[in-house]
Amino acid sequence: MSAKDFTELAELFPDEVVTHSYIQDVALPGNAGTFALITLDNGLDHRRPTTLGPNTLVELGTVLEAQRERAARGEITGVGVTGKPYFLVAGADLSAIKKLSNPEAGIAMARLGHDVYSTLSDLGVPSFVFINGLALGGGLEIALNANYRTVSTGAGALGLPEAFLGLVPGWGGVYLLPRLIGPANAVKVMLENPLANNRTLSGPAAFELGIADALFEPADFVEQSLAWAARVITGQTTVERPNAVAEPLSAADDAAWDAAVAGAKAYVEAKTSNAAPAPGRVIDLLEKGKTWTKAESFAAEDVALGELIQTDEFRATVYAFLDLVQKRGKRPAGAPDAKLARPVTKVGVVGAGLMASQFALLFARQLKVPVVMTDIDAERVDKGVGHVHAEVDKLLAKGRISPDAANRTKALVTGSVSKAAFADADFVIEAVFEELNVKKAVFAEVEEIVSPECILATNTSSLSVTAMAADLKHPERLVGFHFFNPVAVMPLLEIVRAPETDDAVLATAFATAKTLRKTAVLVKDAAAFVVNRVLLRLMSEVFAAFDEGTDAATADGALRPMGLPMTPFNLLAMVGLPVAQHVTESMHAAFGERIAVSANLQRLIDAGRKSIWETAPDGSQFVPQETLDLLSFGSNPSTAEQLLVRTQDALAEEIGLMLAEGVVAGPEDIDLCMILGAGWPMHLGGITPYLDRVGASVRVNGHPFHAPVLASV
Repeated sequence: MSAKDFTELAELFPDEVVTHSYIQDVALPGNAGTFALITLDNGLDHRRPTTLGPNTLVELGTVLEAQRERAARGEITGVGVTGKPYFLVAGADLSAIKKLSNPEAGIAMARLGHDVYSTLSDLGVPSFVFINGLALGGGLEIALNANYRTVSTGAGALGLPEAFLGLVPGWGGVYLLPRLIGPANAVKVMLENPLANNRTLSGPAAFELGIADALFEPADFVEQSLAWAARVITGQTTVERPNAVAEPLSAADDAAWDAAVAGAKAYVEAKTSNAAPAPGRVIDLLEKGKTWTKAESFAAEDVALGELIQTDEFRATVYAFLDLVQKRGKRPAGAPDAKLARPVTKVGVVGAGLMASQFALLFARQLKVPVVMTDIDAERVDKGVGHVHAEVDKLLAKGRISPDAANRTKALVTGSVSKAAFADADFVIEAVFEELNVKKAVFAEVEEIVSPECILATNTSSLSVTAMAADLKHPERLVGFHFFNPVAVMPLLEIVRAPETDDAVLATAFATAKTLRKTAVLVKDAAAFVVNRVLLRLMSEVFAAFDEGTDAATADGALRPMGLPMTPFNLLAMVGLPVAQHVTESMHAAFGERIAVSANLQRLIDAGRKSIWETAPDGSQFVPQETLDLLSFGSNPSTAEQLLVRTQDALAEEIGLMLAEGVVAGPEDIDLCMILGAGWPMHLGGITPYLDRVGASVRVNGHPFHAPVLASV
């Protein structure tokens, strides 16, 4: 079929922002002939990425078919595709995809992509894709379907994020990628990266894996790519692909394929508890695709994509990713006018421990301003600055930053034993022990040194910002600036407004968060804010059931249907039992018996235990008998189903109370916080729609958090 056969599908989307295919003939150097260069461009600036909808694909297919006819007439010697500045293509238009109302329409969309892209490998002349910028999902699959690929060193965000979005790489990726770069590398790109906070590849990383055949600098990327294409066409350059898998598969490649599939299954199980359908479909296509022809695999991709588009999980993911992360996250509810923000030209960090070092590195790398760390003695200060420098060296070794950037970043981070170093700072953040009197003393000392306009920020995870500001001369300058650990990775910032925090301070906090590339959510000053309050309520229910006599395996595994990134007991071990107990005690003081303090957890702490679990040689977890001997249990155990429902109801109650208290502007902000700060699964679409779907919000509060249309996603 030709692209024109899908015009009926395209007509269903009259509002699509079309990415046009502009054709230009280029005379290649070295007498390599005339080259047809297609540039994909939606005519908008860099804030509006190019995307793929039915009309875009029909136009691209029509242009490619015309080039095939020209090639047959001997008019051209090659065809290339590139994108507008900063983008090849950002992938399929999710707002269009979610409108496909039945599996047949979804399958038609999948077939349209396959038919258009397959033309690239059947033009009669060599085809090239010059990956000049961002290339995600269907954007990267354009390149995979071509004969040859180049990539810019400046290209960022390359990947196949479909498993993260509730889909499969449906335009050839599942078949083509493992054959191009090997099955283990393909698992990394199609599953491991998407399920690790939607990680992507840089241009150099994509080249290293073998996705691209050549790597060029951005300044003259297209010119260099055309010159390289000319050498390929004339035979002067021979492309070698050491990671590629030849067919038929050798015994070694066959075994490697099976090992990659087994590894993928284990990874997905650990990450999602197999609660999300899309990663499993990717694995199924990969496993069966080992022996399929390209046509067989493409047909199976069509069916998988058509079916997944109709699932609740995909609709939930579109809400979570498009409506929350992409839209609400970029326009924070309640944030003051950005014009009120003040410049930040120097940052002070109180403390030089691990968290303080993470702050210093982030501020220096993103704000590119001097950052000074202080602590009580030179040894601590030197250790903190040394840690920052060591992390910079790691980034340099991985090729994440250039040598010049590494030197500049190191030079920006200094240390001092005297807070007098903050005298000319515009923004000072504390990273000291989570104790109110300690933080108050720190801010009282800093306030005597800094200018009246200097912003004071606290990274507290649960303490009252209002109480912290009570004795300051300028309480309006204090704002909560709560990061999540690890600071470089977790995208959420809870910005906490105390009653006296002024608009200019708040606006500066939001502007700084944006420059730090964090998603900021405005939160009222209430104990534990959003993420920790919800998580502590969840963990409190699980540990209470454990204390009541529920066995450890049942208690820890009861929430598996939620697909959380970590079980409650493993999360406790990661946070540290003493830290978790300290925060629980603070929460108990604020909220009473809703957040129970576990006597068993205290017994574990007193005995010096790091975790409830120990790990057996085979990787399984068990509770040692000596640990059980320390503990005391009730006689009222719960089943896994009972504990799941109990936890759902507890979460619905807590979130209902948070909304009634005005902790955030709406349930969408709680959803956004839990997705970006706690790894709440995208396929559940946010915690509040999930609680609506399972009936908890109605059982507890008498009404859903959302209108029925959204509650059904």
